[in-house]
Amino acid sequence: MNPTDPKHYKALEDMYLGAPCNELLKPSITIGRGHCEIEMAARPSMFHAGGAVHGSYYFKMLDDAAFFAAASMDTEQFVVTSSFDLHLMRPVVAGTLKAVGTLRKAGKALIIAEAVLFGEDGKELASGSGTFARSPIKLGPDLGYHHSS
Repeated sequence: MNPTDPKHYKALEDMYLGAPCNELLKPSITIGRGHCEIEMAARPSMFHAGGAVHGSYYFKMLDDAAFFAAASMDTEQFVVTSSFDLHLMRPVVAGTLKAVGTLRKAGKALIIAEAVLFGEDGKELASGSGTFARSPIKLGPDLGYHHSS
């Protein structure tokens, strides 16, 4: 399978949605070549003491969107985040959050991708960029990655 095959993107989407860390958050995800969009609702259970969504959720959405933009380029290996820089710009207390990840560069060992988090009003809430490495872990059913030939 090559990285332009929609079956690869669907298998990555299913892997993401099946991850235990997403069970309570109920996100949605769409992956294409070098691109990923993730959406989830802001809920009071995500708030810090100041009454807005905690930055850890911003990080998760940005890292996940950039990660899957990077992962879209490799049909064999599971990629891992090796570094991620985050810039928080404004708080949010309600609505749907949307993270948009895009590929910047795919090399043999490292992949660079970035993401922007938007509020329901379209305003930018945060941004981030990361470096992702191909791991020795093979993509397969044990990771929740299932594709049909």
